[in-house]
Amino acid sequence: MSSIAVPAVLAPRRRAWLTDLPVLLVAVVWGASYLSAKDITTQETVLAVLVLRFGIVLPVLVVTGRRALRALSAAQWRGAGLLGLILSGIFLLETYGVVHTSATNAGLIISLTMIFTPLAEAVVTRTLPSRGFLAAAGLSVLGVVLLTQSGGFTSPSSGDLLMLLAALVRTVHVLAMARNKSIRGADALPLTTVQLGTAVAVFALLAASPGAGATPWAAAAGFGAREWAGLLFLSACCTLFAFFVQMWAVRRTSPSRVSLLLGTEPLWAAAAGILIGGERLGPAGLLGAALVLAGTSWGRRTTG
Repeated sequence: MSSIAVPAVLAPRRRAWLTDLPVLLVAVVWGASYLSAKDITTQETVLAVLVLRFGIVLPVLVVTGRRALRALSAAQWRGAGLLGLILSGIFLLETYGVVHTSATNAGLIISLTMIFTPLAEAVVTRTLPSRGFLAAAGLSVLGVVLLTQSGGFTSPSSGDLLMLLAALVRTVHVLAMARNKSIRGADALPLTTVQLGTAVAVFALLAASPGAGATPWAAAAGFGAREWAGLLFLSACCTLFAFFVQMWAVRRTSPSRVSLLLGTEPLWAAAAGILIGGERLGPAGLLGAALVLAGTSWGRRTTG
């Protein structure tokens, strides 16, 4: 059989696409995670679902990175543990938030992290953001206002406010990772494992407290095939797959390129909520969604 030669100029492009595709899939599954979490979680099962979601993947991370975990210093363990406490707050706010708002709103509001982070960094470093970035931030905030008022001008739902708080805590987490000197030099795998382990411990302690709702065991026993499929999707795809793809991709392409692809997450969240979840946005909501996407994309470019 004869072979078809691939032009040399096309080979790097093909390799770049093969690297980009898994990262783009991470953005897709992250976008779909809001709808999946909303589908299997109630007010009474938030803590149980969080314990199950991360408890399933934690042993895999521990076994995979056991040598790197043993290599962490005491200071690195403490630093990663502190980040884990912040991470637990993010997941608590996000999961309670998505129970009380739409998956579309959740995915779009959380994308404000891309605006909040450079603003917070500017405050910390006492530098003035560019006019372009401030305009992008204003556009995004206006978009969120319209998005949360798509059914008429009323007070934002509790879920919208929780997602807004989650975006702020995500910003704190990003800044803490960048400024925590104790974790510098440590590999991403053991640091992530310690963070998730700390978060699981927090969720388990809260789930064991009086009036916390269903226990993880009771929730698991009550799950049908649909709920188990959703839980495994959150655990295997949105956590384990996503983490390993990011580690793999940053070694083969630039962090900026990975960040750009992952920045499409809110677009996929909106698509999943509308096309799969049957959620509807009025004219104001559609305009708000467009402004959030435009503002966060513009803001990312002005800081890149």
